[in-house]
Amino acid sequence: MALPKIVVLISGSGSNLQALIDASAGENIKLKGSIVKVISSSPKAYGLTRAEKADIPTVVHTLKSYYEGIPKENKEERKTARDKFDADLAEMILKEKPDLVVCAGWMLILSLACLNPLTKAGIPIINLHPDLPGTFEGTHAIERSWEAGQKGDINKGGCMVHYVIEAVDLGEPLIVKELEVTKGETVDEWEEKIHKLEHIAIVEGAQKALDNAAKVAKAAPVDVERVSSANDLETEMDKLSLSK
Repeated sequence: MALPKIVVLISGSGSNLQALIDASAGENIKLKGSIVKVISSSPKAYGLTRAEKADIPTVVHTLKSYYEGIPKENKEERKTARDKFDADLAEMILKEKPDLVVCAGWMLILSLACLNPLTKAGIPIINLHPDLPGTFEGTHAIERSWEAGQKGDINKGGCMVHYVIEAVDLGEPLIVKELEVTKGETVDEWEEKIHKLEHIAIVEGAQKALDNAAKVAKAAPVDVERVSSANDLETEMDKLSLSK
């Protein structure tokens, strides 16, 4: 029986991609899936090298090329270009016919131009975020949580893997890992601990998402006429009580 297919989106070093690669190979397999394509938003991402070493096909998809020749002040034209970038990304992914898309350090927000075609096809998308649900959404979450911890505003941080919806970092959590704040630790020490947690969480989250998708498919097909967005897919899964 063929393994479920996974497409991974990256932008940088790919340490979390490496965690997925390691978990899906060797004797102690923790991720029962096959990574069929790695898509990077940066041609300089070391994650591309990691994928190539594991004989995983790669492609570079840069937003900069879509913005070429469009002034920053021309917001309407740049939005059109961004939507085209996201739509083309969705098309790339759909060609692979994956069972799951994993954002593993993908540094660009996925708009509805990307999310809706994938959701219409019943393909779940998950993201790894370096903080707890409802805390520090968006960029620089590690630095922000460290600062809050040292100020005494919070006593724990962590990371989560969640379903991707239109609202940034607000999709339903699949996996949550907590980490106690240590007073006096440096931001580098905090970041290192978060990254260690991430490498565990992303594997567990990917496997849980695959398990959920398999249960949904077995229980009842998703009503694609009602599903038009990532939010709707989350609702369909909730109805089957399979995403918790």
